[in-house]
Amino acid sequence: MASTVTPPRHSPTAMAAASGLTVFAAVMLFITGFLDIFRGIMAVAEDDVFVNTPNYVFKFDLTSWGWIHIALGAVAVIVSLGLFTAATWARVGGVAIAALLIVANFLSVPYYPVWSLTLIAMFSFIIWALCVVRRDDVTDQRM
Repeated sequence: MASTVTPPRHSPTAMAAASGLTVFAAVMLFITGFLDIFRGIMAVAEDDVFVNTPNYVFKFDLTSWGWIHIALGAVAVIVSLGLFTAATWARVGGVAIAALLIVANFLSVPYYPVWSLTLIAMFSFIIWALCVVRRDDVTDQRM
């Protein structure tokens, strides 16, 4: 007699929470990605907006920082669109790009301190939202 094992079904509340956190992460990554793109454009177009820090260990030209933020922001926007489909690659990519953006914003704290710390907090929430949801919670919803 062969027994079939059925995967455990999650409660509707757990499935709604999983969906909500994934959508939260997608929306936040989309918004913060665009904000990082705009921040990069500010750095490339007008260097006077940023604080001049002469003795910073990780000193880069502000134009270089601008292009870094534009590139990472664009990738974040693309990955956020994948999160709306609950794709596994997008969840992994979302955690990776949010981690890279945390590092980029940490390194640019002396140039724009309050905004850098605000984005670090937002990217931390994105990583949390993408990591707290189990894969089977998200795939159960799509069935």
